[in-house]
Amino acid sequence: MPLSEDYSLSDEIHPIDIVETLAEHHAWDFDRVADDQIAMAVEGQWRGYSLTLAWSSADETLRLICTFEMEPPDGRLGALYEVLNLTNDLVWGGGFTYWTQQGLMVWRYGLLLSGGQVAAPEQIDQMIQSAVAACERFYPAFQLVAWADHAPEDAMKLAIARAYGRA
Repeated sequence: MPLSEDYSLSDEIHPIDIVETLAEHHAWDFDRVADDQIAMAVEGQWRGYSLTLAWSSADETLRLICTFEMEPPDGRLGALYEVLNLTNDLVWGGGFTYWTQQGLMVWRYGLLLSGGQVAAPEQIDQMIQSAVAACERFYPAFQLVAWADHAPEDAMKLAIARAYGRA
């Protein structure tokens, strides 16, 4: 059954209500921080990710940030920023940044719903899944650059390579 069938009787669905229902559906830990904001924990293959989604009625945007802790040695920050630039050249549905003071790697995305449009649950679910998938895909490259002293270009080869089949 499509996720959107739960919402077919109402035109006035708050995007954060949809996110809360998705979190319950996937059994993710979540906290409804405010009427227009929710925080969740999603477990990935490499690590756990903290996601926050917030609705801004002023510009009709559903904002998503997906974060994970990362505190590379100071001497590796330049290489980390370089691998971030290479990474962002490969992704179009969002982008990475590093918050130095918080020690957080951040994936950001904003879904514009101007003109009173309503996001479908499948659309929001895909937005969340894409954020986690991007973090999972590039996490090894970030780690190799920060902790194994790999050159950014070499670390990106791992993120670009796709494994096929199962062992």
